Amino acid sequence: MSRWSINRRRRRQKRREAMNLDLVKEIVTWTFQIILVIGIAFVLVYFVGEKTNVIGSSMEPTLYNKNEVIINKFVYKLTEPQRGDVIVFYPNGNKNTHSNIKRVMGLPGEKVKIENGKLYINEEEIISEFISESIEDAGIAQDEILLGEDEYFVLGDNLGNSEDSRFANIGNVNKQDIEGKVWFRVSPIKEMGFIK
Repeated sequence: MSRWSINRRRRRQKRREAMNLDLVKEIVTWTFQIILVIGIAFVLVYFVGEKTNVIGSSMEPTLYNKNEVIINKFVYKLTEPQRGDVIVFYPNGNKNTHSNIKRVMGLPGEKVKIENGKLYINEEEIISEFISESIEDAGIAQDEILLGEDEYFVLGDNLGNSEDSRFANIGNVNKQDIEGKVWFRVSPIKEMGFIK
């Protein structure tokens, strides 16, 4: 065998080894990245988010029965719930019952009253895209309610079919009973998206 052919063979061998080394590096890099992404997703879902199902029609047309949503459990450790936020909470702090999903309307320290089918906060009528109909049943809010320093008044978007702060068995929602903010709808897939 000629010297030229031996050199050529060695060069080919080195190229193959270099290609194999590059391939191994690429596989290791991809594997590490995939494991990292899965780890971050797990941490986010376990510590920050949680999936839950909507039960009933009280939040229609925003959320429908059997929709699956992701709750941001971390946001209220940094901020306070705001008017219009859709929250998940345990009525009266009872974690043995299913959680409820409603929209925050009254904030701590505010006076809430429902009169003539309208919501008043601190004696001013609240005009909101989420209150599209007359509130026929004022419930306990027919008399003015003063919210405590950690209390929220919540309503369902489907005012004619919602058990919410208007009723004594729900009443005002204490901040410590709030599980988190409804953040994202994951199913049905055709309605997937952020919740406002």
